[in-house]
Amino acid sequence: MKMRLSLILLSVFSLLESRAQTTNNIPLKVYQKDGIIVNSYDFQSMDSYLKMQNDTTYVINFWATWCKPCIEELPNFEKINLVYKKQKVKVILVSLDMPKQVENSLIPFIKRKKLRSTVIHLKDSDANTWINKVDVNWSGSIPATVIYNKDKRKFYEQSFSYEALQKEIVLFNNH
Repeated sequence: MKMRLSLILLSVFSLLESRAQTTNNIPLKVYQKDGIIVNSYDFQSMDSYLKMQNDTTYVINFWATWCKPCIEELPNFEKINLVYKKQKVKVILVSLDMPKQVENSLIPFIKRKKLRSTVIHLKDSDANTWINKVDVNWSGSIPATVIYNKDKRKFYEQSFSYEALQKEIVLFNNH
């Protein structure tokens, strides 16, 4: 009887922990325009996207619509999203655009470029407090990308070609 109760309690705590992991990322604001929805987060709420513990490889790219190298590499992330759509690879594009630009720049950009990857907005003006939480070596320059899964994590402060990005994902998936 004690063993059964212990197993039930363990199951309940595991369920609560996994639920906390998925509900922790409640957006500050949800922008909707022209059929496009963008959730906006502060870093604390968005941080759970950087710490998922499951069998998926996450590709988290920090970018902005005003960043030319970011815009140039976005098609490579979109291609990865398409090529790995049926595999356990998830591309998340984290926009660092100013909040006042979300409706007038970011959403029209998403629509114009037909982005299919998940796009979220990071609204946290105190970058000095969260940049090091993403990676201690990050200078704050964009584009920047984190690729991780439950076993491995790597940070890149660079632009990616499709081939270089695919090579990194293959290394993660073969780990």
